[in-house]
Amino acid sequence: MGESFTIQISSNLVRQLAEDPEKSKKKTKKQKPKISREPQQSEKVHTQQISDDSNAKKGHPASGWPLQAPLYLPVPPPQSANSELEAIRSVLHESEKVVERLNKQQENLLQEVTERAKELHDKEFKLPQQKPMPCLEEKDACLKCYKEHVKDPLKCASFVKDFADCARRVRQLVGTADK
Repeated sequence: MGESFTIQISSNLVRQLAEDPEKSKKKTKKQKPKISREPQQSEKVHTQQISDDSNAKKGHPASGWPLQAPLYLPVPPPQSANSELEAIRSVLHESEKVVERLNKQQENLLQEVTERAKELHDKEFKLPQQKPMPCLEEKDACLKCYKEHVKDPLKCASFVKDFADCARRVRQLVGTADK
């Protein structure tokens, strides 16, 4: 912000602006030299002929304006552009292959995780197998007898004895299995 600078204007520019006000209103495009290269001997002669012809056509000499040598841009070798393009394509192709492999791996892992989750769910929420109730027939026979002989329950003594014997056997089997 506090920097100062100066602009120097040549006397030739002031003179040209004063002589031809119509031309000064036109904006001229600056050409920036990209690469400076000394033209060869044959090119120098050709450049001078062109500039001399253009001055003759205009009808007045270009006093005060320095002649600029034409700009020559190097022609890039076509193979380098193609090789760069091929390199980019190969990298793109490699990337696509990696993406495909990652997608397949993701699908496989998703399937594996789903299967494991299902197995765990089945194990955790699975109802335990119910063991058949021992002495079920003796119990049912005993209850049936009591319902038939409500007034005389002593008639069911044989059924009760069979049920009690069955229960004792089961207790003994379970007791020996635990030891």
